[in-house]
Amino acid sequence: MDTLHFEQILNCDDPLPQGKEIGRSREGRPILAYTIGGGPLRVSLIGGCHADEPVGPRFLDHLVRYLAGSDGAELRTAATWSVIPHVNPDGARANAAWQTPGADRYDFVQYLRHRVRELPGDDIEFGFPRGGDDPGARPENRAAWDFWRAGAPYHLHVSMHGMSVAAGPYFLVERSWWPRFGDAAASLTRAVEDAGHTLHDVERHGEKGFHRLGHGFCSRPDSRAMRRHFLDLGDRETAARFRPSSMEAVRALGGDPLTLVTEMPLFIIPGVGAELGPPDPVLTRWRERIAGWEARLRAADNAPASAAARGEEKMAAREETAVRKETTVREEMATAGLAAMPVRDQMRFQWSFIRAGLRVARESGESRAGSAG
Repeated sequence: MDTLHFEQILNCDDPLPQGKEIGRSREGRPILAYTIGGGPLRVSLIGGCHADEPVGPRFLDHLVRYLAGSDGAELRTAATWSVIPHVNPDGARANAAWQTPGADRYDFVQYLRHRVRELPGDDIEFGFPRGGDDPGARPENRAAWDFWRAGAPYHLHVSMHGMSVAAGPYFLVERSWWPRFGDAAASLTRAVEDAGHTLHDVERHGEKGFHRLGHGFCSRPDSRAMRRHFLDLGDRETAARFRPSSMEAVRALGGDPLTLVTEMPLFIIPGVGAELGPPDPVLTRWRERIAGWEARLRAADNAPASAAARGEEKMAAREETAVRKETTVREEMATAGLAAMPVRDQMRFQWSFIRAGLRVARESGESRAGSAG
């Protein structure tokens, strides 16, 4: 059934319904949200909390079209969907140089050259209001918070995230719900492996709230643990900026919602996870290698031309240098085994995770109702 819905969602060519403008970004761009359906499960989905993670917003755009269209009746009957496809339109604009619309894969060279990401403490995921009146929160966060309050409490909340590089898909689960998530985790693991992918796996011993729950599964991060991490580094200024995450904000609105975070890699790097760490020595080497590639590409893009050259000659010389560097870096990436993860696969596992959350939340509700009876 998951695969059937997924194909229908991606192939839906219905027009995007008119969304509700719930607020404006820092730079004045509209933020749109949708409330679709009337089913008993109340579901919140949000994308774009990090500026350089485009696949979640792309999938939610497909999903909104499907939910509102003629084929979405089953899902509209099952749940009431509160969806913010892209809470960060400024981030989308800042990353437009490498986020090619409709791309089936992203280009790692262009990603390294042009990606833009907010600094810790200023990203939207950890910027939600500490209470009803928190004027220091970003306008994007205040808009989402007000939208959620109108539909709360929720049974399920999913924040659609991605990673730059990883061994494969990675699933973050509300820690208190993990005992109820075992069957869903096994099903997701089979789906990933059957598709020829490897789950990302790492041991962080609670750093920033990340506790390993099982192979490829981890607890979702926590703002208090984030603050402690930066305080331990002696960075009080950054620590003070952290506000609740979207997961914490939704849970603060009542009930006991299952909160999930999808983490799909834009690019797959082999060998990670053979030793969990911390640190994972293979992941450490990959990060060093990638930092070197990025430095070389950006240096080539900004390399000065000969002082004797003029106008167009300077431009041509700079472009020639950049092309040579790019060619060399691409060859090194291919030799090392770095590969772009198909966007379709990323979306497929995002949907599988959402569906798993729906099943677990529904079954948990039915179990509680049976116990009460």
